[in-house]
Amino acid sequence: MNSLGACIVTCEPLNPWVREALDLASDTQEVRLGRGAVDEAANVFGQCFGDATPMVVADTATFEAAGRKTFDVLSRAGQTPVDAFVFEGPDLHAHHDHVVRLQQQLGLTDAVPVAVGSGTINDLVKLAAHRCRRPYMVVGTAASMDGYTAFGASINRAGSKQTFYCPAPRAVIADLDVICEAPTELNAAGYADLAAKTTAGADWILADALGIDAIAPEAWEMVQNRLADWLGDPAGVRNRSPQALRDLMEGLLMTGFAMQWCKSSRPASGAEHQFSHLWDMQNHHHEGRIPLHGHKVAVGTLASTLLYEAMLEAPIQTIDVQRVCAEWPEANTIARLATRAHESLALRAVAIRESQAKYVDRYTLSQRLDRLKELWPELRGRLTGRLIPSHRLRDMLKDAGAPIDPGDIGIDRARLRRSYVEAYQIRRRYTVLDLAVESGTLPPCLDRLFGGNGAWGADACPPGSNDARACSTP
Repeated sequence: MNSLGACIVTCEPLNPWVREALDLASDTQEVRLGRGAVDEAANVFGQCFGDATPMVVADTATFEAAGRKTFDVLSRAGQTPVDAFVFEGPDLHAHHDHVVRLQQQLGLTDAVPVAVGSGTINDLVKLAAHRCRRPYMVVGTAASMDGYTAFGASINRAGSKQTFYCPAPRAVIADLDVICEAPTELNAAGYADLAAKTTAGADWILADALGIDAIAPEAWEMVQNRLADWLGDPAGVRNRSPQALRDLMEGLLMTGFAMQWCKSSRPASGAEHQFSHLWDMQNHHHEGRIPLHGHKVAVGTLASTLLYEAMLEAPIQTIDVQRVCAEWPEANTIARLATRAHESLALRAVAIRESQAKYVDRYTLSQRLDRLKELWPELRGRLTGRLIPSHRLRDMLKDAGAPIDPGDIGIDRARLRRSYVEAYQIRRRYTVLDLAVESGTLPPCLDRLFGGNGAWGADACPPGSNDARACSTP
């Protein structure tokens, strides 16, 4: 049984489902969520790491947001940290070179790192600490992503977005006073990352039904049972409501626990994340910077939801399986198709590897499509019940302050259309993209979505877009 402790300042007790997830966790022993939680940093550190020496790791912004206070709290308690390690620069991202730098610095001491930041800092510290064979603690500075309690780190290396397997933090502190002061775009990104669990859940239902990737009930319940409640106040997220941000942070932490349970991102990541990873690997910049992960995921979630809606209206039960299988490419053409789709040599290599890993022959495809047709009436109902309708999802994201149009992150319509195919190729995980490709319905669905009156068509630029020019179909 994990020791839960209790904040002596203004932290509220954890909800029962969070305590239950914490008890099931393989890596994380402590979570403190509430106002004033940073004041508990020394207490939590001592509880989890004994008399070890801490090292605060932050970037310039997060050090000012909570790193300096964390350092002071630890110092006053007699847990004198070594000098803080602060990454300089305005646009830090999770690149492997930064992991190496931090790993080298940690290697000069026996200190336990205390990551102060959000997605990038957490992932960098997670991998560096693991390579130095030591645990770590994280102090979150924004409700911006679901990786705080997650197993694994998402790192750019050699032109590819890679997931490195490494343990989650031993302790997590989420101070709502700090999170309420975070830039609104960061908390909006976290809201979008949590909203993405709707399409990720639908993708898991699909993969489970077709016998490809079975649902893990414990992880499913951690994420999906209260998802609607956690997403219930998007305007409150934008307006810095402590309760809305507590709900959001709880949902993100629970999603991380689900990934920790599975040792996989399957509970949290589907086709919508493949769009984001694709654009990462294409080194996409907008207005001189890399768009936030959650902002890319927001567009990816809308893109996936709209494809689902098109698929749910497609005549799946009348698919001509014999014709589709006859047109299915042979295995020896996979490399050629991937090479044609991607300009980057590194991205081509990923696409070839992943496409070949998930390739099925015509006989297997025939069996899968026959099963799909048989299951479709019941499966269609389950998928519809899991998804948020695209018009409502767009409103929720907009209310939270997240992007609702690809032009908001510098992706024009032509590129978005290509991304549906390119994103399918870069990961072996079964999603709605695979369903559309394997059933032969992707081309007509994209024709519908990108037609003049389609959701991504020239006449369908949603209100609030920041780039009207991106609404033009070349």
